[in-house]
Amino acid sequence: MGTLNTAPRPVAGDIVTQRLLPRESPLPMAPGDLGNKGVPDRVPAPAAPAMAWRRGLILLTTAALTGAGGYEMYRVLEVGGVTVLEAMVLALFLILLAWVAFSFASALAGFFVLLSHGSNAYSPEAEPPAIASRTAMLLPTYNEDPHRLTARLRAIIESLEATNHGELFDWYVLSDSTDPDIWVAEEKALLALRQAVGTSRLYYRHRGDNTARKAGNISEWITRFGAVYDFMIVLDADSLMSGQTIVRLVHAIETNATAGLVQSLPLIVNARSLFSRVQQFAGRLYGPMIAAGVAWWHGSEGNYWGHNAIIRVKAFAEAAALPQLRGPKPFGGHILSHDFVEAALMRRAGWGIYMLPMLGGSYEEVPPSLLDFAARDRRWCQGNLQHLAVVPARGLHWLSRLHFMVGVGAYLTAPLWLLFLLLGMLISLQARFVRPEYFPKGFSLFPTWPAQDPVLAVWVFVATMGLLLLPKLLSLVLVWMRVAVRRQFGGALRTSAGVLAEVVVSALMAPVMMIFQSIAVVEILSGRDAGWQTQRRDDGTVERRELYRKYGVPTLCGVAMAASAYAVSLPLLLWMSPVIVGLLFAVPIGALTAGPALGKLFVTPEEREPPPVLRRANELSASADLGARPALVELREDPALLAFHLAQLPPPRAARPDMIDANLAVGRAKVDASDTFEEAAAHLSSREVLAILNDDPTLSTVLQKR
Repeated sequence: MGTLNTAPRPVAGDIVTQRLLPRESPLPMAPGDLGNKGVPDRVPAPAAPAMAWRRGLILLTTAALTGAGGYEMYRVLEVGGVTVLEAMVLALFLILLAWVAFSFASALAGFFVLLSHGSNAYSPEAEPPAIASRTAMLLPTYNEDPHRLTARLRAIIESLEATNHGELFDWYVLSDSTDPDIWVAEEKALLALRQAVGTSRLYYRHRGDNTARKAGNISEWITRFGAVYDFMIVLDADSLMSGQTIVRLVHAIETNATAGLVQSLPLIVNARSLFSRVQQFAGRLYGPMIAAGVAWWHGSEGNYWGHNAIIRVKAFAEAAALPQLRGPKPFGGHILSHDFVEAALMRRAGWGIYMLPMLGGSYEEVPPSLLDFAARDRRWCQGNLQHLAVVPARGLHWLSRLHFMVGVGAYLTAPLWLLFLLLGMLISLQARFVRPEYFPKGFSLFPTWPAQDPVLAVWVFVATMGLLLLPKLLSLVLVWMRVAVRRQFGGALRTSAGVLAEVVVSALMAPVMMIFQSIAVVEILSGRDAGWQTQRRDDGTVERRELYRKYGVPTLCGVAMAASAYAVSLPLLLWMSPVIVGLLFAVPIGALTAGPALGKLFVTPEEREPPPVLRRANELSASADLGARPALVELREDPALLAFHLAQLPPPRAARPDMIDANLAVGRAKVDASDTFEEAAAHLSSREVLAILNDDPTLSTVLQKR
């Protein structure tokens, strides 16, 4: 996009249109650099006096649990001596147990935090605090449904205006959409929204060049408009926040001069399919405890999740510019999971990164099916694996490096679990079909008996499952202990039944996700790029052909595991059944979880008593919508929309021979060869329409045809 401070075009409604466009206030962003320490002459964000022992307690608990579990696993395997395969199993077990123990220790800390401080520090009825800073609300979007997008945005605007602080906020819809029909539909929806809410501080910008994706979208806004704002709150297309929450976020960062970023805890809402309702229930019940534990020991070295957070604009511009990673994709190029890196760079520059897990009033949505979740997860997997190149960057806080490694571990543990299971089965198959070497080379008075301690193995398994399940039970205990919260979840009995059902459903889906994530890791390591796909946000219905195609590999893995286990013994098959059942029935599980959930088993407080901003957003989303018509038709029939569209286009530049847009050239030829508008529109491809929408003369030519 070019500058908006250009000579106005002589189009209808031009004066009104120009008022829709913001005055540019450039704020430079220093080039990103991972090699320099980049710490300015300022006092770093202070660490709480107790933070050192808190972090030590988490790490010591992790080490103690890992050591104890590893020792017991060694006792299981050392009967008759530890073979090479058994040593590999032990090493994998130590790595995976450390991962489980670390999560358990953090969740346990969260339990005691909520037990002592309560589950909600802010009352919705409380008067919002006074604020004075100017804040920009940024909503980046990429080929999303414009009607739903503006419905959520309108609900947020109305909620914020009700706090009497609305004049301190400006609103920006930052579009990276590449679908021409969606682009023009966004413009139309924005004009309608601006008229509906009656504010002149609502802006729209479409970026023709999608460099660096969302991170580049935000950076481009900062370099054009960021200088006049103290803070920015970044939203996602599915984000929803109450006005009170927004005001409290501003107040939190205003009153902490060392804070560069404050992250809220988004809760999942609007789930309809069984898959999304399970995620919604689990996130609502377990999420606050996990987040409270994380905030308790992270302190000012927290993390950023990319949305529903407030950021100090000048600090972000000074410290958080992202470099391009060297080498080809998928590891080289623009950083995909930008949020972790931006938080680490801001912390390196001395700014505190905080989290307010008990703030409330912050919401998001989740993909409607396991396949949609896996598609998004594939992109996140690539972004997190990219962080391996960022971990060695100079000057990072050790906790920032830990955040990167935790993100990497979230995906590497999947193939490690799979390898752990396969090695265990290989040992069993070896014992069953390969004749053991009772007297290996060398002198030995007694034979070497290949064996394990089955009773102790059961106890090790039970203890490991306990570390996985106990945090869920502790979250349930917190609900039982609070009458109001228990009532919001539908009562103790329904909540308990929901936890049991969630454990069963999640256990059935976990092996499938293990296979999907393992495949993703292998593909990414082999050089396959994830790309940039639009996230589906409607119902989770999946076609039968797609079910068989996508779940075919997990099903075959289940068949192979079942056959191998049964070849050893029926007890081994029963022992492996929690994993095998989920894989064997991957297709029906995928179809069932993608469909609507029956009953009210996974009820959440926001579902029983929707907060006003959520209720308003859903009312607006459900209102009549004619749907997007072809972009050229919309512009031809709406002069005000055409004026708005033309006013945003960059000034024409002299085209160089080596920079001619092939799509525009072909589009012009088709337009010139067409006698009518309908004929031209029918022959243009989507890419050609997009090129024409960015070119004033050609667009005028096609719209003026009879």
